[in-house]
Amino acid sequence: MMTNLFNQFEAPQMFGTKMTLITLLIPLVLTPQPTNRLNANRTYTLTKWVLKEITKHLMMPASKNGFKWAPLLASLLLMLLTLNIVGMFPYTFTPTTQLSVNMALALPLWLATVLTGLRTQPTKSIAHLLPEGTPALLIPTLIIIESISLLIRPIALGVRLTANLTAGHLLLQLISTAALTTTKMAPALFLLPTLLLILLMILEFAVAIIQAYVFTLLTCLYLQENTYDPPNTLIPHGNPQPMTNLKCHISIHTGL
Repeated sequence: MMTNLFNQFEAPQMFGTKMTLITLLIPLVLTPQPTNRLNANRTYTLTKWVLKEITKHLMMPASKNGFKWAPLLASLLLMLLTLNIVGMFPYTFTPTTQLSVNMALALPLWLATVLTGLRTQPTKSIAHLLPEGTPALLIPTLIIIESISLLIRPIALGVRLTANLTAGHLLLQLISTAALTTTKMAPALFLLPTLLLILLMILEFAVAIIQAYVFTLLTCLYLQENTYDPPNTLIPHGNPQPMTNLKCHISIHTGL
């Protein structure tokens, strides 16, 4: 029973070769591609609008120097959304339930934000390791704690996504097994586990969307800590120029 329960998390194989890399190409296949037509189809128009709105929301707290990350973060969100949602359907495989896949995404993104901060603002990046006004006796301890907190961020990103999706898939399989068993043994009671299974399925679709958004949002927050606007490029509060620049970056890099 336990072996069958966890078989769903094994990478599919064909002729002894794991198909994980091919599975990761699903978002590229399902993403609507831009066309030269004057009026695009509804799917492409809806995808374009959703990506623009979500990207503007994600990049709103970021500085002007962080806008160049908008295409990368939008692509990351679209890929995670597609993989998480496609993995909810029968006879599919969810790569984001594999810790190795999630760490392969989290570690380079976290490292890129840290290196960006060390390159552009080394003093401010290192200053994050020691809060202002710390007593002298606590300085060594707080530096160690903040360093551990910084280094554990990619692990938290990968483990959070893996744990939430894995727990959801396990619950779905347990409830579906209970519903099937109840239908065979007590047909009069099959409505209760079936209703519970439907509600849990809706919840897991919501979790798949939320976890993709949380992963991207945390990456954006890490980026925000390590980017800044130079003093001579500060923009007044009432000037909408940052969002205009962000729209230009999204349009140029994503073709939207």
